[in-house]
Amino acid sequence: MKNLPLDSQLFVKNRQRFVAEMKPQSIAIINSNDELPTNGDALYKFKQNSDLYWLTGIDQEDTMVVLFPDNPDPKYREVLVLVRPNELKEKWDGHRLRKDEAYAISSMSTVVWLDALDALLQQWVHDATNIYLNTNENNRKPTHQLPVRDYRYVQEMKLRYPLHNYLRAATIFKDLRAVKTPEEIKVVQEAMDITEKTFRRILKFVKPGVWEHEIHAEIMHEFLRNRSGGEAYGSIIASGDRARTLHYIANNQECKDGELILMDFGAEYGGYNADLTRTIPVNGKFTPRQREVYNACLHLHNYAKAILRPGMTIAKYHEMVGEEATKEFIKLGILTEEEVKNQDPESPAYRKYLYHGISHHLGVDVHDLGPSFYKPIPVGAVMTVEPGIYIEQEQMGIRIENNIWLTADGNVDLMKNIPITADEIEALMK
Repeated sequence: MKNLPLDSQLFVKNRQRFVAEMKPQSIAIINSNDELPTNGDALYKFKQNSDLYWLTGIDQEDTMVVLFPDNPDPKYREVLVLVRPNELKEKWDGHRLRKDEAYAISSMSTVVWLDALDALLQQWVHDATNIYLNTNENNRKPTHQLPVRDYRYVQEMKLRYPLHNYLRAATIFKDLRAVKTPEEIKVVQEAMDITEKTFRRILKFVKPGVWEHEIHAEIMHEFLRNRSGGEAYGSIIASGDRARTLHYIANNQECKDGELILMDFGAEYGGYNADLTRTIPVNGKFTPRQREVYNACLHLHNYAKAILRPGMTIAKYHEMVGEEATKEFIKLGILTEEEVKNQDPESPAYRKYLYHGISHHLGVDVHDLGPSFYKPIPVGAVMTVEPGIYIEQEQMGIRIENNIWLTADGNVDLMKNIPITADEIEALMK
């Protein structure tokens, strides 16, 4: 990773939080992700299992974590498992962590090489009653399943130890990862600050005739020069009518005078992510109609941010924002009172112009773990706030997104320093 070293206490606290939720006489085993092939002998860029990273800060393939707080031998109550460094392999693929280096990152003093794990693990499992294993229980995950390592390991363990009681580690991670510690927020803020620098750079770069991919290149340049690991997700640079496509990533068209550009991008730093959206005029000046719709979207953004508090459910929050959006869309002349009066309650009329959710959890994953839509949002959650207005008949799409941290006193806008009003954007684009 390109970031400066993180405070290892971040990961120490995360492990302590996880262990506190385990049942007595339980062992938890968490695996890294697979290395996945592309074509020929090439591999996709390795992406660590988010739960394993959250526990350790280790971003290396073939890694495992074993947590057994009731192990009779204190030395093995938390164990980091790494692939044994191989001199020949390192000549091809680069350096692999040594024990002291892994300790500096994770503060895990017991490191076991992967090729020596089996004999130790058998003894530990025999001393345990419950086994926590991990699966990717993200509600946004596609329904089809590749036979990835987590699922293969579940089957392997059940064959080897059929009479143990198996438990889902995912239920613990879902609750804990939703609540960010101050140590995590410090890292998240670094990602936000890099994203701010990048947006300010873009405001000075954009002009009629620039291409979407050129803007994308400027984003990547600023990310990397600030020690970001790269994009938190595929950057969306959507000019003109392409802004109505929510996950537009082709980024291959010319940005023309009179158009708007919707830009949705965020930096990754230290394994944590930012998620920003801004919509700006290509020529640096909003038309009266563009400004009218932009200000309506900004009103929805500020309204949503004002009402989003711990204890609220996302379902109720979306309902309230939808009601406010309905009022704004009538003012804009894109909805009528009659359409609202006759709307299907299961498919409100405003959904024609705002057809996505307003907020999601953010953290180690861009769509991070958290409670379901119908459970209260906890204190400590980091959430996006991203209403949009998409008008097909005007070939216009506008979205405005910041990231906020929900505290006991309300919320903190982690992107409060990033220009957001039409006047600020126009002034910086002059």
